[in-house]
Amino acid sequence: MRFPSRSLVAFVACGLLLALAAPLATAQSQATVGAAAPDFTLQAADGTTHSLSDFEGQYVVLEWLNFGCPYVAQHYGSGHMQELQQTYTEQDVVWLSVVSSAEGKQGYYPPEEMVEQKNEHNGQMAAILMDPDGTVGQTYGARTTPHMYVVNPEGELIYKGGIDDWATADTDSSVPSAEYITQTATNYVETSLGQAMNGEPVDPQTAQPYGCSVKYAN
Repeated sequence: MRFPSRSLVAFVACGLLLALAAPLATAQSQATVGAAAPDFTLQAADGTTHSLSDFEGQYVVLEWLNFGCPYVAQHYGSGHMQELQQTYTEQDVVWLSVVSSAEGKQGYYPPEEMVEQKNEHNGQMAAILMDPDGTVGQTYGARTTPHMYVVNPEGELIYKGGIDDWATADTDSSVPSAEYITQTATNYVETSLGQAMNGEPVDPQTAQPYGCSVKYAN
């Protein structure tokens, strides 16, 4: 798949409402770092059903996803997101991508088309979970795509926030380049998993999310 040029992506990004710069118009998050991650059950695009509690005893990464978002396109276009998914899957981490876009809004595809999108983007996640009514997204307080959460084997939320430290509220700046993503930015998913797996305290436990606003139902 060809991704848009950096200049085109930046132009499009400037026209999007960033959740960084807008108040969250969803229910109060029930996802608190240091507490049990809220359990949920969702159907995946491939028709299987997954509950968070199914993966007790494993680390779980939750990634809020919208393939139509330029920020997501850059992370997937660089190949870095897929590399993370594959690397941690090989370490028995379960990577679940959640789509909370409402039907008819950017990022929503019917299940069979979502499977095609996964294949087109070479997604290495365990499953793409469909949340079109936004219930799980609002429970977790997901604001942006991407918005990342890491759950430890005991079911405790140990990280939530942006995927890396590029976060900015400057809507005139471009989305991060592939070079920046892979060579410069500190990836907080890598940081939190690495620290936790080595028995170290996770730091930071939270970070400002950035990207496109989650396209919840009105």
